[in-house]
Amino acid sequence: MFHFLLRTIPRPILIQLSLIFSKIAPLVYYGNKYEDPISGKTYRKFLPYGYSGRAKRKNVLCPGSLSLERHRLLWLYLKQRTDFFTKPHKMLHIAPEQCFYKLFKAQTNLNYTTGDYNSPIADIHFDLHKAPFEDNSFDVIFCNHVLEHVEDSAVCMKELYRIMRPGGWGIFQVPLDTTAQKTLEDKSIVSEEDREKHYWQKDHVRLFGLDYKDKLAAAGFDVTVDDFVNTISEELQDRYRLPKGEMIYLCRKN
Repeated sequence: MFHFLLRTIPRPILIQLSLIFSKIAPLVYYGNKYEDPISGKTYRKFLPYGYSGRAKRKNVLCPGSLSLERHRLLWLYLKQRTDFFTKPHKMLHIAPEQCFYKLFKAQTNLNYTTGDYNSPIADIHFDLHKAPFEDNSFDVIFCNHVLEHVEDSAVCMKELYRIMRPGGWGIFQVPLDTTAQKTLEDKSIVSEEDREKHYWQKDHVRLFGLDYKDKLAAAGFDVTVDDFVNTISEELQDRYRLPKGEMIYLCRKN
């Protein structure tokens, strides 16, 4: 039933409904086996997530914050490897994740702007192919799980580079097939069924491979691929339900 709802309810409505669900779910899933490092709260289990095939996972969606594995990993990375929580930053958060939105908005060190094509929690609605910002506007940009949806990812990467200030940095995570050297992007794959089969989700238009770093570098970024998750103990990886093998793509504009 949970996977069916994910597949059928439009994203803007799903976001609104999930805000209500997150108030009730922690009571239902009360326990101490698993922990969300974002909120510090514990649960007896997490919820399943993913639309189909390889994207479907068990025990990954936190009932309270609605964080996924990648969100919890990013939170720990920001805490331990960056000055995100301590230094003043003018920040753009594209497709803002609900588990981060209120927390980032409350940070006094951030001049925080959110943007999306149609999210109801975004400050500004725009098409990333032509971002409505001047050159060199932001110190920090987050744009996670977006570039697999856009028509031309190279154009969007160049826009991200254009609006980032020199010395700035960003994190642009995507679904990544680590068994493939090259990104799969075939214009003949158009049906939702075929997109789910080849790209892991019906609204994806490509599946990035290990050449993702090269694509970001071609847009101008200095890219560091960080295996941060492997610095965390196996015990905590399981308790936090972190994504094994996920690399953090840190992009800088020098």
